[in-house]
Amino acid sequence: MNPNGTFLVNEIEDIVLNGYQNSMNGSLISILEDIQDRYHFLPKDALILVSERLGIPLSQTYSIATFYNAFSLVPKGKHLVSVCLGTACHVRGGGAILDKIRRELDLDSRETTEDFQFTVEEVRCLGCCSLSPVVRVDNDTYAHMTQARVPGILKKYQREKEALDE
Repeated sequence: MNPNGTFLVNEIEDIVLNGYQNSMNGSLISILEDIQDRYHFLPKDALILVSERLGIPLSQTYSIATFYNAFSLVPKGKHLVSVCLGTACHVRGGGAILDKIRRELDLDSRETTEDFQFTVEEVRCLGCCSLSPVVRVDNDTYAHMTQARVPGILKKYQREKEALDE
């Protein structure tokens, strides 16, 4: 992605042509996954380019992109913070933990931090009610969460960014 936040055509071309050139429809989801991995969302212009290169209608590409929860049409942060607000987590303080995370990341009505490092979302169930309240950051699950643990957990992922910047 270039500095102004748009994708580069040659990057998308590489994704489309990198092992997918011999198959059409079966590769669409794989191509969209690769684009999502690279940009953390599916840029509109990328969807148009993929449709053109694969020779399939844009409506079909858009249909796939909006059907699956794994895809996003809006920019997301590098790290996805999912806060469970299902019944067990809610009763044990999930809402207060969500508020603490938002305060720590300086999020008001936005879901994603300005530096695109974090996206915070509310989920209804992470499937581990006996460990409530639960927060998941990417693939890491944090059980029996408290507001006091929030800064340390977020700092772990912020340090990753700092290490890469050095």
